[in-house]
Amino acid sequence: MDLVIATRNNGKLREIQAILKGARIRVLSLDDFPGCPEVIEDGKTFRENALKKARAVAEYTGKTALADDSGLSVDALDGAPGVYSARFSGPGADDLKNNRKLLRMMKDVPDERRGAEFVCVMALAGPPGSEIKEKTVKGVVRGRITREMRGPRGFGYDPLFYYSPKKATFAEMGPIDKNRVSHRARALAKVKDIINEM
Repeated sequence: MDLVIATRNNGKLREIQAILKGARIRVLSLDDFPGCPEVIEDGKTFRENALKKARAVAEYTGKTALADDSGLSVDALDGAPGVYSARFSGPGADDLKNNRKLLRMMKDVPDERRGAEFVCVMALAGPPGSEIKEKTVKGVVRGRITREMRGPRGFGYDPLFYYSPKKATFAEMGPIDKNRVSHRARALAKVKDIINEM
């Protein structure tokens, strides 16, 4: 079975490909479908955005699509940045600007209130007329926000997300370790089960 990963984020794509290795599928990316239109993520939840992307890509490509919407939810910020994680710092947002904004907002938050979680919702959708039913799964991992960026690896908020069992931020962990415990890994484990059933 062909599966199109509905993302242009190379960091996400590499993680998904690594975790899905061994599943009975051929993984394709949006690079294989250069004309595929950009999907505007205007949903109010991770689930809405993931489903919107999966449906649009499945319709355009005529193949089963897997889309992910994920982000960071910080306890002291009432769940922000949440679905706005990628564009948290406004127009021209990038990982560095988003991390710096989060550090500024968390500057006076005491250690005991720096809890956070990474959330990933993945949606599978078949092309129009296929027998594949839409499905969504969710993966969550708890951690806390550090006071400075740490580690050269990963992407997004990885340098600020401290995972206690490994005594490291996600950006300090190697990809193999991160792909065993991350929110995306937890969601993809459920996706793998669905794919194997299909």
